[in-house]
Amino acid sequence: MIYEQPRYLPGGDRYVLIEFGNEMNLELNFKAQGLATAIEEQKTKGILETAPCFASMLIHYEPKEISFTDLQLEMGRLIDSLGPSDNIELESRLFCFPTVYLDPWTKECVADYIEKIAKKTTDPEYVAELNGLSSVEQFVRVHSGTEYWVASLGFWPGLPFMMPLDPRCMLTAPKYNPPRTWTPKGTVGMGGASTAIYPEHLPGGYQIFARTPVPIWDTNKRFPVFERSICLFQPGDRVRFVPCSVEEFNEAERQVEEGTYQYNLVEYQKFSVAQYKRWVESLDTKARF
Repeated sequence: MIYEQPRYLPGGDRYVLIEFGNEMNLELNFKAQGLATAIEEQKTKGILETAPCFASMLIHYEPKEISFTDLQLEMGRLIDSLGPSDNIELESRLFCFPTVYLDPWTKECVADYIEKIAKKTTDPEYVAELNGLSSVEQFVRVHSGTEYWVASLGFWPGLPFMMPLDPRCMLTAPKYNPPRTWTPKGTVGMGGASTAIYPEHLPGGYQIFARTPVPIWDTNKRFPVFERSICLFQPGDRVRFVPCSVEEFNEAERQVEEGTYQYNLVEYQKFSVAQYKRWVESLDTKARF
């Protein structure tokens, strides 16, 4: 559901959560990211930080400079000034990541879970079956056939929650229950309709099926892409997973360890919501790859 009017929920005395709806919807995320951009451009007094999510945005503010009530009024005026989402244009970078699908590392992780915690269908087969795909090979084609929109960051520094921009590649899957105790660093997985990359060796509950050697956070800032932040991504970035072999993975991992890896990055692009919607309208959204 998309709310007729945003909802403003206090989070203690320094935060406010603005909810635009209660569903995972790119339209709502465009609105949240458009508002975050407008706040930065307007330099709204008292706002320290914004964190857009799928259908909401969290604002960290200084109550000595602006009250909750005044912040709500100011945000209402700013949201009204944005107009329809079609008017929104966002800065957007495109990253291409070499990715081994149906890889040996996540296979080992899933097998360990099945042996020690709970019986289940292996993850790629499970996602393929749930989404009416003919095989895990078709699943790989569908999942790798689109760019992914970085809707928000969370759970761990730099971890992106992403949505497919091509509606023909929309897949869904439930999380593990109970969750895993470990997941390999660089694992690609999905839960609900969201795809994520695990920045480190972590517990987790997403269905997992691929791995990339590319670091997405770096406290030592060894690579130029981390000059501004230890986290690689910003909301509004895009990611394309490029299938590669285990040998290509190992070579890229070697370059990462040596500090010579070159990120495949296209910067300084504008993402036009209006142009995106026109493109989606031209598609047969029921088709699969």
